[in-house]
Amino acid sequence: MRKFIALLGLTVLGSGCTVGPNYKKPAVNVPGTYRGLAPEETGNTDSASLGDQRWWDVFKDEQLQSLIRTALQQNYDVRIAGARILQAQAQLGITRADQFPTVSAGTGISDQRSAKGKFFPAFETSTGQVNVSAAWELDFWGRFRRATEAARANLLASESARQEVMLILVANVSSAYFQLRALDLELEISKRTLASRSESLRLTTILADRGSTSMLDVRQAEQLVFTAAAEIPSLEQQIEQEENLISVLLGKNPDTVTRGQALTEQTRPPAVPAGLPSSLLERRPDIREAEQELIGANAQIGVAKAAYFPQISLSGSAGLQSAALTNLFSGPSGTWNFGTSLAQPIFTAGKLRSNVRFAEAQQQASLLFYQQTIQGAFRSVSDALIAYRKTREFRAQEELLFQSAQDAARLSHMRYSGGVTGYLEVLTNETNAFSAELGLVQAQLNELLALVQLYEALGGGWQQ
Repeated sequence: MRKFIALLGLTVLGSGCTVGPNYKKPAVNVPGTYRGLAPEETGNTDSASLGDQRWWDVFKDEQLQSLIRTALQQNYDVRIAGARILQAQAQLGITRADQFPTVSAGTGISDQRSAKGKFFPAFETSTGQVNVSAAWELDFWGRFRRATEAARANLLASESARQEVMLILVANVSSAYFQLRALDLELEISKRTLASRSESLRLTTILADRGSTSMLDVRQAEQLVFTAAAEIPSLEQQIEQEENLISVLLGKNPDTVTRGQALTEQTRPPAVPAGLPSSLLERRPDIREAEQELIGANAQIGVAKAAYFPQISLSGSAGLQSAALTNLFSGPSGTWNFGTSLAQPIFTAGKLRSNVRFAEAQQQASLLFYQQTIQGAFRSVSDALIAYRKTREFRAQEELLFQSAQDAARLSHMRYSGGVTGYLEVLTNETNAFSAELGLVQAQLNELLALVQLYEALGGGWQQ
C-alpha cells in the first residue's frame, strides 16, 4: 500500500509536464497608415475609428435601426452561429473532463436456489454487494490539457464567428435597405416623368390635330412617354424582390418592408476616421477567429506528440460484499483493490510520427490563413476608403450633370414652344435629363453603399 501511495504521489507531481509548443503570437507586417486615405488625413494619428462606433450611431434612420435589431434577433445565420457556440461549450466540457478521475458506484443482489438432486442436497444462497470504483488516466504529458486548450480556442473561434455573422448581417440589411430606398426614388422619378410626358404628348397631339405641328412630333413625344412607362414595371419588380430579400434577412417570410427616411435624407459623414491599422487586428472578428484556430492547431501538436509517451492509468474500487444481506453493513464484509497500468507504444508503423506531421501541417496552414486574413483585411479597408472618397466625388459631378441636363430640357421646351426648333431637340434633352436624374440616384446609392462597405471593413457592426 505504501508503494502504491508513493507511486501515486510521484505521478501526480510529474503531471505538470506538457509536451508540444506553447503558443506565441506571430509577428505580422502592419502598415503605419491605410492606403486610400485622403491627402489631408494621411498624417492623422488619431486612434478613433468608424469601426468602433455602434451601428445605431452610424445609421441614423430609425426604421433601418428597427430592421437591424429584428435581424440580429431572428436571422437564421445568427441563430445557427449561436447554436455552434453552445456546441463548442459542450465540447470543451467533454474534453476538459478527461483530465479528472471517473467515479462510479454500483450495487447488486443475487439469489440462487437449487432443488435436491440425486447426488447433491438442495441449497439456497444470497449475495449482496455495494461498491465504488474510480479510474484515472494521469495527464502526465499534458495530452488532455493540450486538447482542452484546443477546445477552448475552438469555443473562442465560434464566438468570433458569430460576431462576424452579425457584422455581415448589419452590412447586408443596411445595403439592402438603401438599395430599396434608391429603387423607391427611381420609381417616384419615373412616375413623375411619365405624368409630365403624358401631358406633353396630349398637348402635342392637340397641336397636330390643328395642323400646328406634324405627326413626327407626336411620335417623338410618344417615345418619351413609352421610355418612362417601361421603367415602372421593371422598378416595381426590383422593389418587391428587394423587400423579399430584406424579409429573409429578418428571418421572416417575404413581405412588405416599412420605409423610413428617403435616400436623399440618409446621413453621409463628410469624412470617416479610419483609426490605426494595428487596432484592426483586435476589432475584426474574422482576424480573431483565424488566430483562435491557429491557437487550437498549435495545441493539437502537443496532443499528437504526447502519444509517443507512456499512458499511465490508476484504478481502484472499494465496497461491501456478504452472503447474508443482514450482515452486508456489519462484520468482515469489506473488499477493495487498487491497481496501476502503463502502456508504451512500441511499433505503430509510423502512425504516431505521421500524426505529429499532420498536426504540424495543420498548424502551418492555420498560420498562413491567419496572415492571409490580416492582409485581406488591410486591402478591404483600403478599397473601401478609396471607394467612399471617389463615390463622393462622382456624386458631386452627377449633381452638376443633372442640373445642366435639367436646364437644357427646360430651354429646349421654351425653344420648341417659340417655334425655334423641332421636337427632336426636346426628345434628346428630355432623355438626357431623365437618364441624368436616375444616374444621380445611383451615385447617391453608391456613396451610401461605400459607407456600409467601409464600416464593415473596419470591423464595425457586431458591437452591441
